[in-house]
Amino acid sequence: MRARPALAALVLLLLAVPAAGAKSQLRVTFVGDSVPASLDYVPSARAVIRRGMSLTLDLKVCRRLVATSCPYKGKAPTTALQAVRSYGRSLGDVVIVDVGYNEDGRGYTEGIDEVMNAALSQGAKCVVWVTLRETRAVYRPANMAIRSAARRWPQLLVADWNSYSAGKPWFRKDGLHLTPAGADVLAGFLRGYVMQGSKLGG
Repeated sequence: MRARPALAALVLLLLAVPAAGAKSQLRVTFVGDSVPASLDYVPSARAVIRRGMSLTLDLKVCRRLVATSCPYKGKAPTTALQAVRSYGRSLGDVVIVDVGYNEDGRGYTEGIDEVMNAALSQGAKCVVWVTLRETRAVYRPANMAIRSAARRWPQLLVADWNSYSAGKPWFRKDGLHLTPAGADVLAGFLRGYVMQGSKLGG
Protein backbone atom coordinates (compact mmCIF):
# COMPACT_ATOMS: atom_id res chain seq x y z
CA MET A 1 0.00 0.00 0.00
CA ARG A 2 2.90 2.34 0.68
CA ALA A 3 3.83 2.33 -3.01
CA ARG A 4 0.65 4.19 -3.98
CA PRO A 5 1.64 7.65 -2.64
CA ALA A 6 5.06 7.33 -4.30
CA LEU A 7 3.43 6.28 -7.59
CA ALA A 8 1.00 9.16 -7.42
CA ALA A 9 3.86 11.60 -6.81
CA LEU A 10 5.74 10.21 -9.81
CA VAL A 11 2.69 10.62 -12.05
CA LEU A 12 2.28 14.28 -10.96
CA LEU A 13 5.96 14.91 -11.63
CA LEU A 14 5.74 13.46 -15.13
CA LEU A 15 2.65 15.54 -15.92
CA ALA A 16 4.49 18.69 -14.85
CA VAL A 17 7.41 18.07 -17.22
CA PRO A 18 6.82 19.20 -20.85
CA ALA A 19 6.93 16.42 -23.40
CA ALA A 20 10.12 16.11 -25.40
CA GLY A 21 10.02 18.45 -28.37
CA ALA A 22 7.02 20.40 -27.04
CA LYS A 23 7.10 24.06 -28.06
CA SER A 24 6.81 26.83 -25.49
CA GLN A 25 3.93 29.28 -25.91
CA LEU A 26 4.57 32.18 -28.28
CA ARG A 27 5.17 35.39 -26.32
CA VAL A 28 4.07 38.67 -27.89
CA THR A 29 4.22 42.28 -26.67
CA PHE A 30 2.06 44.92 -28.37
CA VAL A 31 3.30 48.50 -27.88
CA GLY A 32 0.93 51.13 -29.19
CA ASP A 33 -0.92 54.40 -28.68
CA SER A 34 -4.63 55.18 -28.38
CA VAL A 35 -5.52 53.97 -31.90
CA PRO A 36 -5.00 50.24 -31.22
CA ALA A 37 -6.01 50.72 -27.56
CA SER A 38 -9.53 49.55 -28.46
CA LEU A 39 -8.13 46.04 -27.99
CA ASP A 40 -7.99 46.86 -24.28
CA TYR A 41 -11.78 47.21 -24.06
CA VAL A 42 -13.12 44.95 -26.84
CA PRO A 43 -12.98 41.39 -25.42
CA SER A 44 -13.71 39.73 -28.76
CA ALA A 45 -10.72 41.47 -30.35
CA ARG A 46 -8.41 40.36 -27.53
CA ALA A 47 -9.67 36.81 -27.92
CA VAL A 48 -8.93 36.84 -31.65
CA ILE A 49 -5.36 38.08 -31.42
CA ARG A 50 -4.21 36.23 -28.32
CA ARG A 51 -5.49 32.75 -29.13
CA GLY A 52 -2.69 30.27 -28.46
CA MET A 53 -0.17 32.88 -27.36
CA SER A 54 0.88 34.88 -24.32
CA LEU A 55 0.04 38.49 -25.21
CA THR A 56 0.97 41.65 -23.32
CA LEU A 57 -0.93 44.79 -24.36
CA ASP A 58 0.96 48.02 -23.63
CA LEU A 59 -1.29 50.59 -25.29
CA LYS A 60 -1.17 54.18 -24.03
CA VAL A 61 -2.95 57.38 -25.01
CA CYS A 62 -0.56 60.08 -26.31
CA ARG A 63 2.40 57.72 -26.74
CA ARG A 64 5.14 58.71 -29.20
CA LEU A 65 7.93 56.62 -30.69
CA VAL A 66 11.08 58.12 -29.11
CA ALA A 67 10.31 61.80 -28.52
CA THR A 68 8.74 62.69 -25.17
CA SER A 69 5.11 61.61 -25.23
CA CYS A 70 2.33 64.19 -24.95
CA PRO A 71 0.55 64.49 -21.59
CA TYR A 72 -2.79 62.81 -21.00
CA LYS A 73 -4.71 63.61 -17.80
CA GLY A 74 -1.64 65.38 -16.49
CA LYS A 75 0.83 62.58 -17.14
CA ALA A 76 2.90 61.63 -20.18
CA PRO A 77 3.18 57.89 -20.87
CA THR A 78 6.43 56.16 -21.69
CA THR A 79 7.61 56.33 -25.28
CA ALA A 80 7.52 53.18 -27.39
CA LEU A 81 11.28 52.87 -27.01
CA GLN A 82 11.09 53.20 -23.23
CA ALA A 83 8.28 50.65 -23.12
CA VAL A 84 10.26 48.12 -25.15
CA ARG A 85 13.37 48.59 -23.01
CA SER A 86 11.38 48.21 -19.79
CA TYR A 87 10.59 44.55 -20.53
CA GLY A 88 14.20 43.42 -20.75
CA ARG A 89 14.47 39.74 -21.69
CA SER A 90 10.75 39.25 -20.99
CA LEU A 91 9.85 41.25 -24.11
CA GLY A 92 8.93 38.08 -25.99
CA ASP A 93 9.39 36.48 -29.40
CA VAL A 94 7.41 39.02 -31.43
CA VAL A 95 6.81 42.72 -30.84
CA ILE A 96 4.01 44.70 -32.49
CA VAL A 97 4.53 48.47 -32.81
CA ASP A 98 1.61 50.73 -33.71
CA VAL A 99 2.72 54.26 -32.82
CA GLY A 100 2.97 57.58 -34.66
CA TYR A 101 -0.35 59.36 -34.54
CA ASN A 102 0.87 61.89 -31.95
CA GLU A 103 3.84 63.18 -33.96
CA ASP A 104 4.76 64.54 -37.36
CA GLY A 105 7.24 61.90 -38.48
CA ARG A 106 10.45 63.85 -37.84
CA GLY A 107 13.03 61.50 -36.35
CA TYR A 108 10.86 58.46 -37.07
CA THR A 109 13.53 56.74 -39.19
CA GLU A 110 16.11 56.98 -36.41
CA GLY A 111 13.48 55.97 -33.89
CA ILE A 112 12.71 52.77 -35.79
CA ASP A 113 16.39 51.82 -35.68
CA GLU A 114 16.55 52.46 -31.93
CA VAL A 115 13.49 50.33 -31.27
CA MET A 116 14.74 47.55 -33.54
CA ASN A 117 18.14 47.47 -31.87
CA ALA A 118 16.52 47.33 -28.44
CA ALA A 119 13.97 44.64 -29.34
CA LEU A 120 16.47 42.33 -31.03
CA SER A 121 19.02 42.72 -28.24
CA GLN A 122 16.29 41.68 -25.80
CA GLY A 123 15.58 38.43 -27.64
CA ALA A 124 12.77 39.32 -30.04
CA LYS A 125 12.82 37.43 -33.35
CA CYS A 126 10.61 39.87 -35.22
CA VAL A 127 8.97 43.28 -34.96
CA VAL A 128 5.63 43.71 -36.73
CA TRP A 129 5.38 47.42 -37.58
CA VAL A 130 1.93 48.78 -38.39
CA THR A 131 1.56 51.56 -40.94
CA LEU A 132 -0.51 54.61 -40.01
CA ARG A 133 -3.80 55.48 -41.65
CA GLU A 134 -3.01 58.48 -43.80
CA THR A 135 -6.08 60.51 -42.94
CA ARG A 136 -3.70 63.47 -42.81
CA ALA A 137 -0.58 64.14 -44.87
CA VAL A 138 1.45 64.47 -41.67
CA TYR A 139 1.38 60.67 -41.27
CA ARG A 140 2.93 59.96 -44.67
CA PRO A 141 6.60 60.47 -43.61
CA ALA A 142 6.25 57.84 -40.88
CA ASN A 143 4.84 55.33 -43.36
CA MET A 144 7.68 56.02 -45.75
CA ALA A 145 10.15 55.46 -42.92
CA ILE A 146 8.48 52.15 -41.98
CA ARG A 147 8.62 50.80 -45.53
CA SER A 148 12.22 51.92 -45.94
CA ALA A 149 13.23 50.31 -42.64
CA ALA A 150 12.04 46.92 -43.87
CA ARG A 151 14.86 47.02 -46.41
CA ARG A 152 17.42 47.54 -43.63
CA TRP A 153 15.92 45.14 -41.13
CA PRO A 154 14.98 41.63 -42.31
CA GLN A 155 13.41 41.10 -38.87
CA LEU A 156 10.85 43.87 -39.51
CA LEU A 157 7.50 42.92 -41.05
CA VAL A 158 5.37 45.76 -42.40
CA ALA A 159 1.69 45.33 -41.55
CA ASP A 160 0.16 47.76 -44.06
CA TRP A 161 -2.93 48.81 -42.16
CA ASN A 162 -3.15 51.98 -44.23
CA SER A 163 -3.77 50.03 -47.43
CA TYR A 164 -5.82 47.25 -45.85
CA SER A 165 -8.25 49.62 -44.13
CA ALA A 166 -8.68 52.13 -46.97
CA GLY A 167 -12.33 52.99 -47.53
CA LYS A 168 -13.58 50.67 -44.78
CA PRO A 169 -16.29 51.65 -42.24
CA TRP A 170 -14.39 50.43 -39.18
CA PHE A 171 -13.64 53.83 -37.64
CA ARG A 172 -15.04 56.56 -35.49
CA LYS A 173 -15.51 60.10 -36.79
CA ASP A 174 -11.78 60.89 -36.80
CA GLY A 175 -11.10 58.03 -39.21
CA LEU A 176 -8.43 56.63 -36.89
CA HIS A 177 -9.89 55.25 -33.69
CA LEU A 178 -11.72 51.98 -34.03
CA THR A 179 -15.27 50.82 -33.53
CA PRO A 180 -15.66 47.42 -31.83
CA ALA A 181 -16.02 45.84 -35.28
CA GLY A 182 -12.86 47.60 -36.38
CA ALA A 183 -11.00 46.33 -33.34
CA ASP A 184 -11.96 42.78 -34.28
CA VAL A 185 -10.67 43.32 -37.82
CA LEU A 186 -7.38 44.84 -36.61
CA ALA A 187 -6.86 41.89 -34.26
CA GLY A 188 -7.34 39.36 -37.05
CA PHE A 189 -5.18 41.38 -39.43
CA LEU A 190 -2.27 41.55 -36.98
CA ARG A 191 -2.55 37.94 -35.88
CA GLY A 192 -1.46 36.76 -39.34
CA TYR A 193 1.68 38.89 -39.19
CA VAL A 194 2.48 37.71 -35.68
CA MET A 195 2.30 34.08 -36.75
CA GLN A 196 4.48 34.84 -39.78
CA GLY A 197 6.96 36.72 -37.61
CA SER A 198 7.18 33.90 -35.12
CA LYS A 199 8.88 31.78 -37.78
CA LEU A 200 11.69 34.27 -38.37
CA GLY A 201 15.01 33.47 -36.75
CA GLY A 202 13.68 30.15 -35.51
